[in-house]
Amino acid sequence: MKRKKIAIIGAGASGLLCAIVCAQKSCSVDIFEQNAKPAKKILVSGNGRCNITNISTCQEDYFSDNPSFVKFALEDFPFSEFEKFTANFGLMLEVKEDGKVYPLSNEAKTVATLLENYASALGVIFHTDTKITEIKKLLDNYDAVVVATGSQAASHLGGNSDGQAFAQEFGHTIIPTYPSLVQLHLHSNAHDKMSGAKVDGEVTLLVNKKPTLTSHGDILFTDYGVSGFAILDISQLASESLMNAQSVDIALNLLPKYTAQKLSAHLMKMATIHPHAKLLDVLHGLLPIKIAKTVLEVLELPFPMICLQIETKLSKKIANQICNWKFEVSATHGFRHAEASGGGVNTSEINPKTMESLKQKNLYFCGEVLDVVGRRGGYNFAWAWASGYAAAKAITKS
Repeated sequence: MKRKKIAIIGAGASGLLCAIVCAQKSCSVDIFEQNAKPAKKILVSGNGRCNITNISTCQEDYFSDNPSFVKFALEDFPFSEFEKFTANFGLMLEVKEDGKVYPLSNEAKTVATLLENYASALGVIFHTDTKITEIKKLLDNYDAVVVATGSQAASHLGGNSDGQAFAQEFGHTIIPTYPSLVQLHLHSNAHDKMSGAKVDGEVTLLVNKKPTLTSHGDILFTDYGVSGFAILDISQLASESLMNAQSVDIALNLLPKYTAQKLSAHLMKMATIHPHAKLLDVLHGLLPIKIAKTVLEVLELPFPMICLQIETKLSKKIANQICNWKFEVSATHGFRHAEASGGGVNTSEINPKTMESLKQKNLYFCGEVLDVVGRRGGYNFAWAWASGYAAAKAITKS
């Protein structure tokens, strides 16, 4: 029986898994990668630790113009199946209490190396430093072609829109793309003064002045705006809203363990107990010094001000500034710094069970090239694995 010839464009997560499963089923697999080495984005994921998946995934964890598209693939390749898959080549996993999954080695390099080595052992041929420009030629020479090119996210690692261009050659429509899991730029004179200061806080996203989404976690001020997990968690909707020309603001609670009322009471108590203490020192007892100083600057209060000068109205004003500090979001930090990308190939034109194009037979799309983007926490990797598996399963079906 003739071996099926499969071409896969992109040696990222979805492309590698697809290649391995096809090779396991005795297909002849060529994988074309524009970079000098496969799995470049895997290597830098999770700050080099690689949050490889999540034990629990459902369509509510993803954003798309066609939200139900992810359902079948995720259910067909759940964490239990992924764990069996990685155990085949010695990639052992560790599940954290919050459901995030990491390689037991705690190194992204383990994931990249073992995936590449296993694929090679199965006979997958890697064509690195090879950028595909004519996809129709591949379709003429292979039984199936898989587009696993990723998105524009992390452009310095090779992220681009090639896959979308390939899709358009066959009449596919593209949902406008935008950076996701990305830092935000602020229109403010205050954030750069606090650059480098970090708190465990709460951020509320306001779209057209309406509170839309709240997230807890670390908030890091930078010279351009804000970063940190709490910011990344609201960035998908913030970025999409900016793209749609909506007004976007954030309200930061820098001391979520306090209500504004409790914080005001604390300041008044300090004024009673330590009337001659500097207000700046009292705020520094609660917040990093850069933030404490900026609070006073924004409220136009002098650094030498002492607690004796605080009265109830002022204490409430200070508390509100700290617990409900509003900033206008002017932009995202861009595709280069984004961990993922929203938008992409319109999934209403893709078979959700096979990832095959509904416009071109034997052409498949998987991973981030599609209009699917997940929350932070391993969900984008989970989609890459599941969609790559769905494509391979369909391709190798006799």
